[in-house]
Amino acid sequence: MSKEKNKEIRIKIDGKSYKCVSGEKILDVAKRNNIFIPSLCHHSDLDIKANCRVCVVEIKGYNRLMTSCSTIACDGMEVFTNSPKVKLSRDTNLKLIFSTHIEKCSDCSSRFNCDLLSLARRYGLNIANFKDRKSKRKTYKFSNSVEIDGSQCIDCQNCVDVCSNVQKINYLKKTGKGYKQEIVPTEDENIECIYCGQCTLHCPVASAQEQYNWDEVENILANKKGKKLIAMIAPSTRISIGEMFGFPYGYNAADQMVGALKKLGFDEVVDVNFGADVTTLVEAEELLERLSDKKAKLPMITSCCPAWVKYLEFYRPDLIPHLTSSRSPQIHLGGIIKTYWAQKKNIKPKDIVTVSIMPCTAKKFESRRPELKINGLYPIDEVMTVRELAFLIKKNGIDFKNLKKVKSNDLFNDGSGAAVIYGASGGVMESALRTASHIICKGSNKAKICHSRLEFKEVRGLKGVKEVSINLDGNKLNIAVVNGIGNIKEVLSKLKKYHYIEVMACPGGCIGGGGQIIPSSMDIVQKRMEGLYSSDKKEKVRTAHDNQVAVEAFNWIKSNKLSHKVLHTKYVSRKK
Repeated sequence: MSKEKNKEIRIKIDGKSYKCVSGEKILDVAKRNNIFIPSLCHHSDLDIKANCRVCVVEIKGYNRLMTSCSTIACDGMEVFTNSPKVKLSRDTNLKLIFSTHIEKCSDCSSRFNCDLLSLARRYGLNIANFKDRKSKRKTYKFSNSVEIDGSQCIDCQNCVDVCSNVQKINYLKKTGKGYKQEIVPTEDENIECIYCGQCTLHCPVASAQEQYNWDEVENILANKKGKKLIAMIAPSTRISIGEMFGFPYGYNAADQMVGALKKLGFDEVVDVNFGADVTTLVEAEELLERLSDKKAKLPMITSCCPAWVKYLEFYRPDLIPHLTSSRSPQIHLGGIIKTYWAQKKNIKPKDIVTVSIMPCTAKKFESRRPELKINGLYPIDEVMTVRELAFLIKKNGIDFKNLKKVKSNDLFNDGSGAAVIYGASGGVMESALRTASHIICKGSNKAKICHSRLEFKEVRGLKGVKEVSINLDGNKLNIAVVNGIGNIKEVLSKLKKYHYIEVMACPGGCIGGGGQIIPSSMDIVQKRMEGLYSSDKKEKVRTAHDNQVAVEAFNWIKSNKLSHKVLHTKYVSRKK
């Protein structure tokens, strides 16, 4: 049966013959051969639904049009992608879709890469042919992170699919039928949104989107009033943002990001990699303390993914003691800026405005956790997704691709290679293990012959759960890496087996985060991950403990008795 499925066949598309494999869908064959067939609801990570019907094709011998996303290619099949019947059906379907999507293009962060808008332009459609049907639909807001605007929804149900089938949260549901159907949050008191934003990443028309902050940032930039504006770049954003400006997948566009942020008006641009190195120092130290204390809670579980933290606080508050007390990289860096950097520069913390560029929608929620305040100030003032930054760059006409390298700051460095890989599933774990291995070796009786490990490739990759036993100078660690919150229950069912667990709510980690550049798929995420590990290898400093500037800031915080305020935090049980 498998041989038959993988049998090589040929089909004709618009008169030209193409090789393909039996079992492939027509749309996949077309894409591979750079033949354009429009599609909206289709996503390679989700089940095929054929809801939008804009990908219809005509097939010789068939008495009706077929959706190319769901129709299997057969040997000898003749397909027509732009026949008169296809044109009429496709254009009508697109016009009907526009009647369910209230255009809010002027302030939509997808304005410059909107598939629906580009299809209307491509086919010269009058998008006002049919009366708008959803102008009175509600917008559902989830904390300060994500929203679903019912007036823009085209009923593809991608958000429901990814929430239920991939993330396995089941927070979104479809109500009603036909033109009355609507996507709404569940009323079940036992189910809560974790703000991961995967719904926004898989929505083709920005009905599900981040609650944007770019307008607030624009206002701050236009009215500085003596404030010092500091932008912060997260590890994975430099690898993905280039996709919006013609760079290949995996390209490290950190230099262009710094230049663009400076052109937008920021006084300083700081790399969150620096904060990630501090996070590694805190986390490695805590891990070794827990391993040496028989009364300590094991396994220790990472806490730098705010969507995972929200999950645990709502669904499993009994496990709060297992979370590392370490703050996340963006919070660490914001706190260091408003303490260490502020003192060095003789600037009042209240006169500093920090804006972090994140691959994540849940980071918006994290930035407003009151327990993170330092002397009454939030470490992070505004959070923009990398999509929002790309939108601002295009909105302001900045030639991103040709920007030259600009000096970012004169106090912090750009972090280590270990910080770069924070953006990939397994990266936080590997970074902490690099430093923990060093600390163990340094304190070992066999210090002269003990060699700390640099790479832990066992924890890398896109497997849902990665389980590994690591030997650190005779110390056996059973570890697990959870890649995507949909896989969490498998690990929580055997918690006592492990010493250390990393959890990332988004498949692939931050590189596949809910605030990432669209389109995003597991194939794209894989290429982005390769870009992260390539960047790590190119760094002269590849471990947090070798980043002397980060170590200096870390030690300054400790010596000034600010550890509790700047380095550590606490968590709380949450209700719906």
